[in-house]
Amino acid sequence: MLQQILQEMYIDPELLAELSEEQKQVLFVKMREEQVRRWKESELKLENEDKKNPRKRKPGRKGFVKFLEGSDGHEWVWVMGDHPNDKNIDDILEEEAKTEALRKAELEMEKLRQQEEKELKVRLEQEQHDVELAKKKMEEDIRRKKEEAEMYQSIKEARIVAQRLEEEKKKEEQKRVENLRLRACKKCEDLQQVSDNINILSKAPHAVAKGRTDQSSSVQLKNSSFAQERRVSMEKVEKAKRRRSNELYVRWKEMRRQIEKSAEEESKEVEDNWHYREKQAKEAEKQMQTLAKRAREEHCNSLRLTSSVISAASAFSEGVKPPLPPKSGTKVSRKKRSLRPKNKDDVVKWFLEEEKPQGVGIDPTTKEVATWFHGVISRVDAELMLQSKTLGAFLVRVSERVWGYTISYRAEDRCKHFLIDTSEAGYQFFGANQVLHASLHELIEFHKNNPITVMGGEKLRHPVGQSKDPPDYHGLLQPKILESTSL
Repeated sequence: MLQQILQEMYIDPELLAELSEEQKQVLFVKMREEQVRRWKESELKLENEDKKNPRKRKPGRKGFVKFLEGSDGHEWVWVMGDHPNDKNIDDILEEEAKTEALRKAELEMEKLRQQEEKELKVRLEQEQHDVELAKKKMEEDIRRKKEEAEMYQSIKEARIVAQRLEEEKKKEEQKRVENLRLRACKKCEDLQQVSDNINILSKAPHAVAKGRTDQSSSVQLKNSSFAQERRVSMEKVEKAKRRRSNELYVRWKEMRRQIEKSAEEESKEVEDNWHYREKQAKEAEKQMQTLAKRAREEHCNSLRLTSSVISAASAFSEGVKPPLPPKSGTKVSRKKRSLRPKNKDDVVKWFLEEEKPQGVGIDPTTKEVATWFHGVISRVDAELMLQSKTLGAFLVRVSERVWGYTISYRAEDRCKHFLIDTSEAGYQFFGANQVLHASLHELIEFHKNNPITVMGGEKLRHPVGQSKDPPDYHGLLQPKILESTSL
């Protein structure tokens, strides 16, 4: 299956979802190696073609790049930082930080200046409004006092007419003159007082003019005070800008120091992790060497067995019958199939034709169905069965995505799924450089003592059996009962 995927350079998303993280990493590494291999072949092919048929540049062709050559005859290259006058990265970063801090401080001070100008403008408009109100009030007072003065002037004229009438009647009414004179004197006194008031009022326009002069001088004083306040505000903004720029620069220095400190800590942590991974890789390599040694020994045993079979065959040809070998599971030739089954019925047909005759799912010691064996169940159903189980619980289910099986394993924080590929040679986990086993039962027994992956340390400890009746493998291992009716 891996060779077919590498040949097509495509894997179905549903099949990819069935793989564990380790198997996905192996698959991606192999696909990348295949891509690099194909690219190298293509580059080598192009180089050979260029050597056989070199391409000539057309004369007068535009867009041709010609590099400047140095004294050594090669392309001239300038590396930033090699020249004595070049600035190092720390100086460049510090200058950029100062420039950025100054720019931010200028923006903040510009906003502060605009806000203060807005407030001063509002104050000036309020003061102008107050001056206008005071001016209107003063004009209203002047108008009212003028009307009162005109009224008193008419009273004065009436007094003169009365005096003339008194002179005409003076001869006729001698007795009444004295009384009239007394009353007229009294009125004269009242009118004199009114006249004094009128004189005072006549001087009022001069006072109004003087008040206007004082008002204009006060406006000038206010304008000068406004200009002075604005100068003080600008000086304050400039000081605040410098202070803010220094604060931003100091904050940047502190942030950079913290970043460098955290980078050093992360670098140390990465280095420790790398040493730990290197140690694990060495252990894994050692284990792979052990497995390779075991495979070589099995190969030698296979060669010895082959030689014994050949000698037995030669003896049989001479007329001597060799002893019969012990019975084992029937080997069934596997058909060439597509990369993945179309539906569940294809999986059941494949199992009944190829896997069941070899005794897959049957414990060879008890001749019963193995506890860990399950039928064609989904990934979700398997996780539900393992959800309440302890660490190391597992089950083997017939995969509905590929021609093979899946081990569902209960880890510490989640459930893991490992895809088992089937072939003519035997059973192995999906990927390259995997240990090949003659049967599925042998693979399960092997990983009860040996972890599936070195990093995870998954050992198959507690098999999980059936929770339903009839069991989920009923359609695979149990014979079907055919109903018949007698006529």
